Amino acid sequence: MDLERRVRTGTPWRDLPADYGRGRAYDLFRRWQGDGTWHRIFTALRARADANELITWDSNVDSTVCRARQHAAGARKRGACRRNRSGGVATEPADHGLGRSRGGLTGKLHLAVEQGQKPISIMITAGQRGDSPQLEAVLGRIRVPRLGPGRPRNRPRRVRLAVEPRRA
Repeated sequence: MDLERRVRTGTPWRDLPADYGRGRAYDLFRRWQGDGTWHRIFTALRARADANELITWDSNVDSTVCRARQHAAGARKRGACRRNRSGGVATEPADHGLGRSRGGLTGKLHLAVEQGQKPISIMITAGQRGDSPQLEAVLGRIRVPRLGPGRPRNRPRRVRLAVEPRRA
């Protein structure tokens, strides 16, 4: 399988080594996700990049909308997400990554990256959340630990915002 297709589609189960067994790679991925291994790897890589002065600390902040598949709309509405009589959602938990917007059921990914294109802060919100109110929260999540002694870095030198041109 050529590299371009593998990057686009991932590795099919049949191409994984037999040592992993059926579904073993997925089980490892989910376990590492649950116990914070992926977060620790990401944090260690950022700390090493900062120690080697590979982070420029001039940040860009932007967001993108991700549409949910039509199957996500069929979830049962129980508890806090039940519709109220006016047709809207009564109370939406703050940590939900899906919401209703003009484009349907969507989520929004807010990202702060440094000029070398390394992500330093990631936040997922519901699709109807605005970009401006989330800016402070995205910048507040920047935290790059130091390999040696000292407090973690959490403040970029400069912040550049992606602004879309106004439509006439």
